Amino acid sequence: MRYLSQRYTMPYAEAKGLLTDIGTEELAHMEIVAAIIHQLTKNLTPEQIEESGFGPYYIDHTTGIWPQAAGGIPFNACEFQSKGDAITDLHENMAAEQKARTTYDNILRVVRDPEVCDPIRYLREREIVHFQRFGEALRILQDHLDSKNFYAFNPEFDKN
Repeated sequence: MRYLSQRYTMPYAEAKGLLTDIGTEELAHMEIVAAIIHQLTKNLTPEQIEESGFGPYYIDHTTGIWPQAAGGIPFNACEFQSKGDAITDLHENMAAEQKARTTYDNILRVVRDPEVCDPIRYLREREIVHFQRFGEALRILQDHLDSKNFYAFNPEFDKN
């Protein structure tokens, strides 16, 4: 969602298109993760729910999909991180992609089920590609600005 929100203030068409493409793909990533979670939880018995530590989630949501972090913090609008400064936003995006890759690395360290690991590996690979593409967008932005001092102004508001 952050990338789709950021595209409205991105001043350069190439980077705006990149934000749209990656933002759309990230929605598909959420669908993949939701499908994995649904497949893993749909046939749990009450005993399995209790033994696995899934009980508190189950009590609130049964086996419905409710986006939240592994620690139980629900997804919220703070995840968007749209600052309205293209340089700031692109650096934030690169950091977000690295954090997502690390999360997938951590999942792969503890999960052995190939039906989970294979799509997680795919998602991890896409995070690496997204990181690289945001680096390209940052280069595009820098090429449009004064390359010797590209932090001098916000191209979305401050005009030469």
